Amino acid sequence: MKRSFSRRDFLAMSAKGVGAAVVSYGLMGCSSSDDDTNVSPVSFVHGIASGDPSHSAIILWTRVTPEAEGEVKVAWEVATDEGFTDLVTNGETTTTAERDYTVKVDAIGLAAGSRYYYRFSSGETVTETGMTRTLPQGAVDSVKLAVMSCANFPAGHFNAYELAAQQEELDAVLHLGDYIYEYARGEYASENAAELGREVLPEGELFSLSDYRTRYGQYRGDGSLQKLHAKVPFITVWDDHEIANDAWSDGAENHNEGEGDFADRKIGALQAYFEWLPIRPWREGNHEEIYRSFSFGDLVDLHMLDTRVLARDKPLDYVDYIDPATQAMDSARFMSDVTSSDRSMLGQEQLQWLQGSLLTATGKWQLLGQQVLMGKMLLPAAIAMQKLSIAEFAELGAIAQLAARAQASDPTLTASEYSFLIGNQHKLTPEAMALLQMPNVPYNLDAWDGYAYEREVILATAKSKALNLVVIAGDTHNAWANELTDAAGDAVAVEFATSSVSSPGLEFYLGIPEDQQAVTEAGITQMVDGLKYTNLRDRGFMVLTFTAEEVRSDWHYVDTILSTEFGEDMDKLFSAVSQIGSPQIMPVS
Repeated sequence: MKRSFSRRDFLAMSAKGVGAAVVSYGLMGCSSSDDDTNVSPVSFVHGIASGDPSHSAIILWTRVTPEAEGEVKVAWEVATDEGFTDLVTNGETTTTAERDYTVKVDAIGLAAGSRYYYRFSSGETVTETGMTRTLPQGAVDSVKLAVMSCANFPAGHFNAYELAAQQEELDAVLHLGDYIYEYARGEYASENAAELGREVLPEGELFSLSDYRTRYGQYRGDGSLQKLHAKVPFITVWDDHEIANDAWSDGAENHNEGEGDFADRKIGALQAYFEWLPIRPWREGNHEEIYRSFSFGDLVDLHMLDTRVLARDKPLDYVDYIDPATQAMDSARFMSDVTSSDRSMLGQEQLQWLQGSLLTATGKWQLLGQQVLMGKMLLPAAIAMQKLSIAEFAELGAIAQLAARAQASDPTLTASEYSFLIGNQHKLTPEAMALLQMPNVPYNLDAWDGYAYEREVILATAKSKALNLVVIAGDTHNAWANELTDAAGDAVAVEFATSSVSSPGLEFYLGIPEDQQAVTEAGITQMVDGLKYTNLRDRGFMVLTFTAEEVRSDWHYVDTILSTEFGEDMDKLFSAVSQIGSPQIMPVS
């Protein structure tokens, strides 16, 4: 029997110093004691990072790699200039193998809306210089945020991180999860890994704290990821692959019999996350609850949610609603279950926190940073359950329509249409007709479509205050732009979703050839109410720019992930805007 993952577990983790940050209060004098020099030489092979900025503080991160085990002394400096002549805070601490030699500093007492430079040192070894910035206060003209998700190391090079690092004047990078993947060597999206020199470490699937630490170390050794971390502060949340595929609060699709206790696996995974990411604990002594808010002056209030680990119920499965003999779907029972108020994604405490945050927020824009699609992605069940491709469904539908017209003696039926019907009516088998008659259903029950009640609560909250609500999502590995409507059909918010850094998208799952990309994207856009844009094949990220008048999303794509020699695919660049006070999406020509 699996034991529950309790608050006591996280208190125990906290007692071990998981994710703890040393507070940097201000300038300290330099020490000259004999023990200042480490016994063992060290290196900083995993780079530096900053994250969770506030108006007066920011988390700084690094990791040392000593040549021998033992305690390592690490110093840091923060300045207003690259030459570090104007120091604002500095200090030193020690780290050991107990926290995997990671170092986290909470640099406080900083000025709002300001750029800072930082670096670490140990003995004679000094890191590169990083750049970061605090959140602005008061009147703000614009906020610019890069949005990333789903970086699978063996799938290809992290060129999207490299391209994002070329963006100017970013206020922050929002990483919506799947920062790492837990699969073993040779599994998901590993077809080119050996050729690219990107086979995963450790070789096996991740189960233990040591496993997760090793995988984070491999990811953080990537030069493109290091470059982006060193340039811009990150604001992160986890998704499922930081633990296991399609995880929920006490289980996962990719946690199977004989793989140990899921709660133990989860504790190790989240401990490694807090060690390796520049994230500030939600509150002292609690490392399970990572939902939190950030205020970019009077312009944007950002609310980062945990839709995955804290309280998510196990996703529904269509198999449980299909009669294996007739292939008929029990639609009534399915709709009753999927809309039940008992199904939870956020949990009562987080949902109440979000409602309170939205109802008391003062920013012109309210932004929800979270993992999974909120837009209603309803497709014919035969397509959603991958029993028919989009092209096959369209062909069968056309044949069925012609057959109905012929049976009704439609005088407008042309000779060519009749000839086509005669040549293809054999495809209208009882099984095919049953597939055509299945209802439209959610494409992805792992997304908000599988947890409809809490989605309605959020939309109702935004609607009650006429908030300018923008939702962002990752997870699907594809780009989307949705207009969000509530159960009454009223437009309430807009959603922009990013493609993946390297993980394959629907071209992998649905087998969409490149020459059919545009047709497939157009077909899905026409099928789904409220869907205004999608890209189903390309890897990249998006940039959100907020002003007092509009929010603009620019989707950027790389032309390959199979070589470090890459460029931005300018033919795929797409932009859309939503005006303040009007939850509609308009493409930018």
